[in-house]
Amino acid sequence: MLLRMAKLPGSYEDLTATLDDDGVATLTLDRPAQRNTFTGPMGESLERAYRHCDEDDAVRVVVLTGAGDAFCAGADMSAGAETFASQDASDFSAAAVAFPAFRVRKPVIAAVNGHAVGLGFTLALQCDLRIMAREAKYGVLQVRRGVMPDAYAHWTLPRIVGLSRAADILLSGRTFKGDEAFELGVASRVLPAAEVLPAALDIAADIATNTAPLSVAVTKRLLWESPGLSPEAVERKETALHHHLMGGPDAIEGAVAWLERRPPRWTLSPSRDWPDWPE
Repeated sequence: MLLRMAKLPGSYEDLTATLDDDGVATLTLDRPAQRNTFTGPMGESLERAYRHCDEDDAVRVVVLTGAGDAFCAGADMSAGAETFASQDASDFSAAAVAFPAFRVRKPVIAAVNGHAVGLGFTLALQCDLRIMAREAKYGVLQVRRGVMPDAYAHWTLPRIVGLSRAADILLSGRTFKGDEAFELGVASRVLPAAEVLPAALDIAADIATNTAPLSVAVTKRLLWESPGLSPEAVERKETALHHHLMGGPDAIEGAVAWLERRPPRWTLSPSRDWPDWPE
């Protein structure tokens, strides 16, 4: 069945944003002639799109990818020596995107269809899953450009691969291909470039169709939070969140739909039914 595709509401520069009938939003970094190198307008557009996806109950899963044969080849360095010029301390942030992927209350899948280096790679690290092209080049090159890793890389990468492997990637600034990305634990799956986006969309459709939106949302938040918590704190939060979900309409529907061998009809949503987050 061919899914209908609609534009996501809002105005976006250097980014296209669509939503299909399954509730999968596809955000495409859109400067293919420049290999989707990152610009200020692209970052602002990505922030707006992420915020919309977080708030809109019609969006169940987000897929981030790149137009053409690259995901994102890093910062736009066309300004030459001025690329990394000093910035006004009052309005500069190394975050790149003010509302990053890990804050979105929906799964965000990076369909890394081609080269992702520097800021392009650190943007992918903000996502929950990374489907990566085997033949593409990856790396966080900033220490080889006289600056340092950005976009929360010192927080995301150690959570994904551990401190030792994060040090290997961040301190060397070296590049590597898809098979090593999988060996390091960065990639969830590695596929030929042409298969990356279709695989990511298949995963997204499965999540959008079969999982309870609020259950996924609270699980995602606690998953990103948990590396900094003790086992006791995780147990306390899991228990509090279970009390929010148990006995509710989705907990009832999940069991009944399974018994009746039919697709579930979820009614709770992250926007309306978000819990008071346990301390």
